[in-house]
Amino acid sequence: MKKQTLVSWSSGKDCAWALHSLRQQSEVDVVGLFSTVNQEFERVAMHAVRNELVRQQAKSLGLPIQLIPIPYPCDDSAYGDIMKAFITQAKKQGVECIAFGDLFLESVRKYREDNLAGTGITPIFPLWGIPTEKLSREMVNSGLRAKVTCIDPKQLSADFSGRDYDESFLQDLPPHVDPCGENGEFHSFVYDGPMFEKKLSIHTGETLSRDGLVFTDLMLEEKTVA
Repeated sequence: MKKQTLVSWSSGKDCAWALHSLRQQSEVDVVGLFSTVNQEFERVAMHAVRNELVRQQAKSLGLPIQLIPIPYPCDDSAYGDIMKAFITQAKKQGVECIAFGDLFLESVRKYREDNLAGTGITPIFPLWGIPTEKLSREMVNSGLRAKVTCIDPKQLSADFSGRDYDESFLQDLPPHVDPCGENGEFHSFVYDGPMFEKKLSIHTGETLSRDGLVFTDLMLEEKTVA
């Protein structure tokens, strides 16, 4: 019997590829997505993508999405309470697994496993351990398309913000930067790929610095909204 699974959805390339991988596994039934969003700015946490873009992603993926509002600022205790309530509700609805797009950071994986321990929901990591040099090329070569929405300027030049995540981007990355940005060097928004029914039409807006990071705003073209 297939295991009902939710995907933790950041709007970026890794969670999109995790979804793509899960859809090829006969024992998994992906029933939805969920994202934590900044309640004040109505954007996905870290990636700073507008809520409306994430909803359009879910529509093109053919999946329901739950946006979980998080106050700004939000301490660990408040965040933990919010997520505990969400997990409890998901379990009541028959969810058996939650999938994450994490690649190799042991501390992140342990955090997720600890938070789900004893809940009856199993964390799964469909991309875990795949070499990121290989994974990045596989994603790009498959037709996955993404825009870089957030840069940590301490690790990567701000000039990379707003660029497409493509072969040119990968070739231009400094050697110390992980090609998937797993160390927080950059974050992305996926707008096309084999997991989508329809490409999202987007354009880039203003690039600005906030809280020590560089963000590039993305907006939907009018025809996508219609």
